[in-house]
Amino acid sequence: MINIEKILESALEQGEGVFRLFPNWVPREFCIPGKRLKLHPDDYYAYGVHRGGIDERWFASTTKADNGPETLEDEGLSYIYLENNKENKKILLKDAIDVIGNEILGKKIMDKYNCWPMYSKFFDNLEPLPLHLHQNDEHAAKVGRKSKPEGYYFPEQLNNHSGYFPHTYFGLNPGTTKDKVKNCLKIWDRKDNQILQLSRAYKLELGTGWLVPPGVLHAPGSLLTYEPQFASDVFAMFQNITWNRYIPYDLLVKDIPEDLNKDLDYIISLIDWDLNLDPNFYQNRFLKPQPVAPIESMREKGYEEYFIVYGNEHFSAKKLTVFPKKSVNIKEKTPYGLIVIQGRGKFGKFEIENPNMIRFGEMTNDELFVTYDAAQQGIEVKNESNRENLVILKHLGPGI
Repeated sequence: MINIEKILESALEQGEGVFRLFPNWVPREFCIPGKRLKLHPDDYYAYGVHRGGIDERWFASTTKADNGPETLEDEGLSYIYLENNKENKKILLKDAIDVIGNEILGKKIMDKYNCWPMYSKFFDNLEPLPLHLHQNDEHAAKVGRKSKPEGYYFPEQLNNHSGYFPHTYFGLNPGTTKDKVKNCLKIWDRKDNQILQLSRAYKLELGTGWLVPPGVLHAPGSLLTYEPQFASDVFAMFQNITWNRYIPYDLLVKDIPEDLNKDLDYIISLIDWDLNLDPNFYQNRFLKPQPVAPIESMREKGYEEYFIVYGNEHFSAKKLTVFPKKSVNIKEKTPYGLIVIQGRGKFGKFEIENPNMIRFGEMTNDELFVTYDAAQQGIEVKNESNRENLVILKHLGPGI
């Protein structure tokens, strides 16, 4: 039997409060991979073609993916990886938090959430997704789930091509009524419901992002997207045909009580009408990176750091750039996960690097999780290249 406490003690000691995390791949049956995840070309259907292609990589996740009856027990869950001379071991981050949550997340987060309340992912689809929303707390609770606000950021380093449609539909056009949306749902099994006619598309801009609260209809575009979000996989699809691909009605009512599956009035009530009809949607939801300190002051110390996802109480995200041959000590008020998207160097005791290609089931040196005390004390981040910047995306818990 695995001694979880002993493994965690060794992992905490080895990384001085920082964990290495194992790559965590998630397929989606209704998606076509954009193949920008640096996964080996032979591995995008590693779960089986019938499961769909891998178009997501999840980070610092204690949230199980909801991919239907064939979902694996650990699908979507991140593993802590302990490497030593005798035997390498893996333990679920979720199990680790169940055992020593106060030490990993801090007492404040555990008292409020009793779990790690967020995760992040790379979403990598060749085509846009169907128009959908994520339920709010009230509606999600009816099926034993939680709401899912989420943020987007479009990193330049991972968008060597833009896919087929680098635009995202958000919200509803002014004047859209409940009856107009309901009429789209009534014809689900007869023809294209044309619900996108009721929404508007925004061209996506690299190096920027968006904040998407629960109840907001959105059809994400085809840029590879970094997505910090609340720890949930709840959704309802409102579009029945996307790029000639049929979306089953089951995906509209996946997280709706069974006795309400045909109740269109209830389904329409999932929509937050104030947010969707907001005439200032762009001004209120578009995220332009914000420096965490005066830019010149940071540059003099050899780095730059920006908030890239913000405006939500449950999570935020930052982009850290360390210049060639420079080091910086980074402190945070909350535990956080991170992914390296450019360059190589050291993060505390660990070597880190952005891989060129990853085989499914193999370990990398690009993902870490920083526990509460280590985040508060600060970690030295060093760029060991004399030419290239070291760039890290950090997904942070509540408290920032």
